[in-house]
Amino acid sequence: MTTTVQHIKSKRQQFASPGSKHDRNIRLLRVLLPLGVGALGAILALAPFTTGGELSFVLDKDSVDVAGERMRVTEALYRGEDSQGRPFSIKAGSAVQKSSREAVVDLKELSARILLNDGPAQIRANRGVYDMDREDVIVPGTVQLESAGGYRLTTSNVTVDLQDRTLSSAAPVEGRTNIGTFRADSLKADMSERTITLEGNAKLRITQNGLRGR
Repeated sequence: MTTTVQHIKSKRQQFASPGSKHDRNIRLLRVLLPLGVGALGAILALAPFTTGGELSFVLDKDSVDVAGERMRVTEALYRGEDSQGRPFSIKAGSAVQKSSREAVVDLKELSARILLNDGPAQIRANRGVYDMDREDVIVPGTVQLESAGGYRLTTSNVTVDLQDRTLSSAAPVEGRTNIGTFRADSLKADMSERTITLEGNAKLRITQNGLRGR
């Protein structure tokens, strides 16, 4: 039994002795393992730059919310020119374009600046619908026009044609100017010439000294 124990110890001593096969394997692993770790780290670090920035995924259309409008903008600004090349601009607190097939924008808190014969003028309304192709604004509520020369016009439910500098209504309308108040079935106003044409049941009440103040 003593001989067997000594034989086992002798084999273990040879296996762990310097210069043995086990010793050579340990030395080789001490070199290869750090190199392998470094190579793996380099591959992981460079992987995001070798994929081309592409990401593939599958989207279930039944579980996705679809936006009701094509584009929503805050503090929107639109610029253009009228038929005579005079500039105009429209500013709005918010603008929503509901469909890409129609160049129509729903504006809120809008103000438009146009150039008239006697200088710049400003148009204000709480809401309007701007047609970018026709260059006009449909105002369903109250609209106010003020020019640099002191001319003022307040009315409602009209269409402002920015190309021709006109304002019109195909429905009953009422409002006021510097000289008084008016009411009619329809209205046509030339903002540059300061003329208003009332048609159908037209009524005009002139304010005393209104013409003198103008």
